[in-house]
Amino acid sequence: MKRVLVTGFEPFGGERTNPSFDAVRLLDGVVAVELPCTFAGALPALRAAIAEHEPDLVLCVGQAGGRAAVTVEKVAVNLAEARIPDNAGAQPSDEPVVEGGPAAYFAHLPVKAMVQAARASGVPAHVSYTAGTFVCNQVAYGLAHLIETERPGLRGGFVHVPYSPDQVVDQAQPSMDTAVVARALRAMIAAALETAGDLAVHAGATH
Repeated sequence: MKRVLVTGFEPFGGERTNPSFDAVRLLDGVVAVELPCTFAGALPALRAAIAEHEPDLVLCVGQAGGRAAVTVEKVAVNLAEARIPDNAGAQPSDEPVVEGGPAAYFAHLPVKAMVQAARASGVPAHVSYTAGTFVCNQVAYGLAHLIETERPGLRGGFVHVPYSPDQVVDQAQPSMDTAVVARALRAMIAAALETAGDLAVHAGATH
């Protein structure tokens, strides 16, 4: 049996909930860990969870308000640029996630196969080419850096999920039921465990 670690975040930005961890908590057969939404705390918490559980696969999940689909991140960049403060009040600008690290990393996951698996389960999904520059990107980059420099046998990456319906009852924003998000995550995890490479299909973005 493969060991799978899945993380979500605590609420941030004034929200009372975070659909990333709400969905992760619905998954069976995985280790579920809630990360703090802070630049100082998120990566140490992730590293501690990896050291404790020694997973074969790590899937980190975060909220991307405004997106209408579950999105698998292809790229993480070595940049912390916070439009809003994190939960500890930190608001870095033009700072590296890892001093001296590469400008970017590609995900150590079969992102296209994961998207296809989510779609096959009936959930809208696509590849994303930006994880932003907030704590989600920091975790995505930090995980990739850990894999590249310390744990070459580990596979891992990042998935963003939409708002939950209760977050947007007074807003014109897309949302997705948490149970539907969990269904997509189950399909994505299965695809990541079963697919060594990735699918030879076209994705990409024109803008």
